[in-house]
Amino acid sequence: MSGPTPTATAEPTRAEVDALRAPTLLEFGTDWCPHCQAAQPLIGGALAAYPQVGHIKVEDGKGRPLGRSFTVKLWPTLIFLREGQEVARLVRPQSENEIRAALALL
Repeated sequence: MSGPTPTATAEPTRAEVDALRAPTLLEFGTDWCPHCQAAQPLIGGALAAYPQVGHIKVEDGKGRPLGRSFTVKLWPTLIFLREGQEVARLVRPQSENEIRAALALL
């Protein structure tokens, strides 16, 4: 998948995320967050070079169990998963290159 992905309306469970086998970028944030909005072109540009990586956007907030299970504190938080296991994390990424570097670990 490449380009922007709409925020998931149904939050996946932690068990579903842990069961993912494909390399996946899990993105926590909200559509109204200015930091999240600023990161979208960076994320989309980086993902364009990695079409094999899935991208799941999860709307986060107080009381959201998936974000809490990953101890998300700031938005956007990008969690890079290989076979359901976290291999890298970026909080408020500032460049496409740092996102690409994390994607390369997958």
